Amino acid sequence: MSILTVKDMSHSFGGRIIYEDVSFRLNKGEHIGFIGANGEGKSTFMRIITNKLMPDEGVIQWSNRVRVGYLDQHAELEKGMSIRDTLRTAFDYLYDVEKELNRVYASMGDEGADIDKLMEEAASLQDTLDMGDFYSIDTKLNEVASGIGLAEIGLDKNVDDLSGGQRTKVLLGKLLLQVPDILLLDEPTNYLDEEHILWLKQYLLNYENAFILISHDMDFLNEVVNVIYHVENAHLTRYTGDYKEFLRVYELNKKQLEAAYNRQQNEINQLQDFIARNKARVATAGMARARQKKLDKMDIIELAKEKPKPEFNFLHGKTSDKLIFETHALVIGYDKPLSKPLNLLLERGQKVAVIGANGIGKTTLLRSLLGEIKPISGDVVTGGNQEIGYFEQEIKEANTKTCIEDLWEEFPSFNQYQIRQALAKCGLTSEQIESKVYVLSGGEQAKTRLCKIMNKPSNILVLDEPTNHLDVDAKEELKRALKEYRGAILMVCHEPEFYRDVCSDIWDVSAFK
Repeated sequence: MSILTVKDMSHSFGGRIIYEDVSFRLNKGEHIGFIGANGEGKSTFMRIITNKLMPDEGVIQWSNRVRVGYLDQHAELEKGMSIRDTLRTAFDYLYDVEKELNRVYASMGDEGADIDKLMEEAASLQDTLDMGDFYSIDTKLNEVASGIGLAEIGLDKNVDDLSGGQRTKVLLGKLLLQVPDILLLDEPTNYLDEEHILWLKQYLLNYENAFILISHDMDFLNEVVNVIYHVENAHLTRYTGDYKEFLRVYELNKKQLEAAYNRQQNEINQLQDFIARNKARVATAGMARARQKKLDKMDIIELAKEKPKPEFNFLHGKTSDKLIFETHALVIGYDKPLSKPLNLLLERGQKVAVIGANGIGKTTLLRSLLGEIKPISGDVVTGGNQEIGYFEQEIKEANTKTCIEDLWEEFPSFNQYQIRQALAKCGLTSEQIESKVYVLSGGEQAKTRLCKIMNKPSNILVLDEPTNHLDVDAKEELKRALKEYRGAILMVCHEPEFYRDVCSDIWDVSAFK
């Protein structure tokens, strides 16, 4: 049974075709992985099927009375509420039922009340509460909050004081507590650490309802989905099975298509050669016309355009002093301490992964070492000759400049050819290079920010979640570039398969408490 059907849908943006005459179906209980390179329109698809964006053409058809839960990272949280109260809003419909039940019980004391009818109504309302596990709300709330790391932040904390990643966690927690008929998850692991990713993986494996999952964490994706939809060059293709099965079939189909293309091109060349040699001769003109008709009727095979693959190379600066950072009884935090006194040492050429739960102080540690925020106590000693490339996790303000303008502002001595070449090397197309930064996907924006760092000489890289939003090709290329980088690296990352290949040392911030 199909819960969602998309028929003949087309959509364009800024003169670029995002989807062309695509179809899609989601059946009851299916766990779908929605995949594709950065900028192919995965998040756009989510916005179209949730009516946040209207397609140019096509039909979006949902089954009746389907409850849809969408993890929209741009959604706002109600100001002034605690995390706990925000999560409880997932059960608003049950609290409304409880109010109605109390109203029914109260009306039984009214003069002339139809007790039998009211008792029947109360029984129905009570069944709704029981089926919704109303009396276990706090238990379920605490379980989900603990599972995705909200309990560590503190459930009584005001949502106004949360970081962007923490707000996304609250939205995810509320969504999971609602247990909708269909979950729409757009990169839910971006702000989760290893422990909480494992919890979410188990949750989704046991999820009886349907979901559509966008993720560039292919190990995670592979374990929880049973259907893949691949978006490429404005078209959608459905594959049954997990991600590994998709890769096998995709590569097989690609090779078969290339072989058929080559055979057809050979045939076309032979036909055109025969026509050119024989159309003017009376004796063979008829055969030439016959071959021309065959050529005219031929369904021409077209190969998909190859997407530009990123090429990341960091410019090496001068050699730094042996000492990069050394801390003496450093206590990090803002209004209150987030760590015990820390004595840390980072030396030239050392590559360190900073791990730990979200909200525990990883970004605060980086910013304290860089001198961007003052520590609660203690100090940081830095060596000389430092050229630091810093990749921030969050850019809060929308960037209304085009990619060209944004990079030119950073490198005014470059000419336009050099600007375009630098951005193209990071895997951006001409259309994306000329677009305003804020309209790009998260992965495309990350590539523009990496471009700035790569084109400045550095001997130290401080990277805060650089893999968030990057597609598979970009992640693999970034991993290669970081492994070859001769300077020091201090990198916050929640993907073990990424940082274990790059870093020789690990700082677990949870041990700093």
